[in-house]
Amino acid sequence: MPVVPTAEIRAAYVEALRSQLSALAERGAWVAGNVFSPVVLVKGDLNAAERAGGELLAGADGAALRAALERLGYAPEDFCALAACSDAGEALPTALFREALELLDPEAIVALDGIAADAVRAAYADELACVEDAAQAALVPGVVARVLGRRVLALDGFEAALANPRDKQRMWAYLKQLPPEGAPY
Repeated sequence: MPVVPTAEIRAAYVEALRSQLSALAERGAWVAGNVFSPVVLVKGDLNAAERAGGELLAGADGAALRAALERLGYAPEDFCALAACSDAGEALPTALFREALELLDPEAIVALDGIAADAVRAAYADELACVEDAAQAALVPGVVARVLGRRVLALDGFEAALANPRDKQRMWAYLKQLPPEGAPY
């Protein structure tokens, strides 16, 4: 049996993922950042810059989230965003949204707003129905749920919370529940 060099295997995996992500993008999924990140930040309530074609989470919300994740112990490059809607603002079909999350395969999912939380609830409805704790099953903001081995945290409007110091502190308190599960970088 021939031995395939590790670099070739790694390149084949990366190319397969690139192809799958491209196919998702053609169907309307919008992913930004490091697709190998252990955390996926889901945004449903796009701001004006994002609706105009700007990069997902490139504004103040993205800067705050990057700082928060780094402060929690994630590497600076551990930043991946997924839109719960198309760049035209239409909700992604549930199957497409779930396919995107499963392809990204993070250890944690953070739904940044109500629209994002609704998309996660719909994508994992069957799994959430089996969760015994009602607050976790409903993805109540600030409560961490375990879904298919992943930690899932819903926030209730991260970007809007940045305008109010008290709400901003509440978001930070919620996010502190999701430190990296592995060794810090």
